[in-house]
Amino acid sequence: MATIVNTKLGEHRGKKRVWLEGAKLAREGYEPGQKYDLVLKDSQVVIRVCDTGKFTVSKRTRNGRTMPIIDVSSQELAELFDGVEMLRVFIRQGTIVISAHHQHERVVERVERLFTKLENGEPLSVCSLFHGGGVLDKAIHSGLERSGINSSIAVAVEMEGKYLDASLRNNTELWDDKSIVIESPIQSVNLSRKPPQVDLLVGGIPCTGASRAGRSKNKLWGGEIGGHAESHESAGALFFNFLQFVEALNPAMVVIENVDTYQKTASMEVIRSVLTSLGYNIQERILDGNEFGVLERRKRLCVVGTSVGIDTFDIREVKPLRQKEACIQDILEPVELDSQRWKSFDYLAEKEKRDKAAGKGFSRQLLTGEESYLGTIGKDYAKCRSTEPFIVHPEQPELSRILTPLEHCRVKGIPSELIEGNLTR
Repeated sequence: MATIVNTKLGEHRGKKRVWLEGAKLAREGYEPGQKYDLVLKDSQVVIRVCDTGKFTVSKRTRNGRTMPIIDVSSQELAELFDGVEMLRVFIRQGTIVISAHHQHERVVERVERLFTKLENGEPLSVCSLFHGGGVLDKAIHSGLERSGINSSIAVAVEMEGKYLDASLRNNTELWDDKSIVIESPIQSVNLSRKPPQVDLLVGGIPCTGASRAGRSKNKLWGGEIGGHAESHESAGALFFNFLQFVEALNPAMVVIENVDTYQKTASMEVIRSVLTSLGYNIQERILDGNEFGVLERRKRLCVVGTSVGIDTFDIREVKPLRQKEACIQDILEPVELDSQRWKSFDYLAEKEKRDKAAGKGFSRQLLTGEESYLGTIGKDYAKCRSTEPFIVHPEQPELSRILTPLEHCRVKGIPSELIEGNLTR
């Protein structure tokens, strides 16, 4: 029989320490008073039962039972496992082998890989999950480029072919001849075939179950049976698949973007716990687009996980790079006053009255263009829903319109080339 113990490297009186105790020792031949030898060999501590050994198995009696104890504490131990937090202890038939846990090796590998690429000027490899049209990826690629760092997508996963096509067409700088593009639900991707190791993993985990609009639409408010973001039929468990990719691709850094309400979900609690156990330091911050140079007042949770061994990033130091326009009018296209875009939207006006009468608190965003910001624009904006931003006709206040695709890009700060070749509204 064999026993494997995964344990943290302890400390006692300023010295690194490994403490082993209990029946697992006695079963493998380590009894109180038994002699043993200890040697350091090939980055391991090897302990063997030996009648002429230098060390003696000690003991502790508790509740009438005497248990063997092996207490290893030495300067050599500190040097051998410098920077190691978790150890693997293998016990079998009079032999104990103590080595760094395999997760430590993965931490060392990803950090060394990142620093080597940075020193040699090699491009960083990126895994993009829930890629969409590549808006987040383009921003990250551009930010790295500003710092003199090249990058390219090694793997991208997106289930909607139209979004992938748009990104491949309009984000040519993100891809190279080694890029792997996967058009598939993330749950269907096979990670057992030696996936590439990457430096950065990016994911805007779908927020349908966590956003205010999504929770209202899908009746996922807390207190109800199944009333949680994780209860959403299609999006609730996608964080699990995201974490599978992190473990398999072993990135040096992880970036997550989501709605601000995602910060308090059970999903986010699990993400924090798992990333920490995999050797990442987690930093979080709620960013408001209106404070970062754009007109849309859109709050987003930004999570950055950096591997243990990387301590040069502080999310509190993130600052805007552009000055936002003074008002919405500054980004509007010239739209003819008799354009078919202007409509009465009587049904929305009636809905607003019903919502107010029902105490729902919803009201329309009817904007003149003089405002310094507008509210969040949701998915499927072209459906002209009641709470979305509308521009009021300058001469006929009973008419209004939604933003044009170009205006939509501008209020979000998205480069207009990202929508080239796409259908317009």
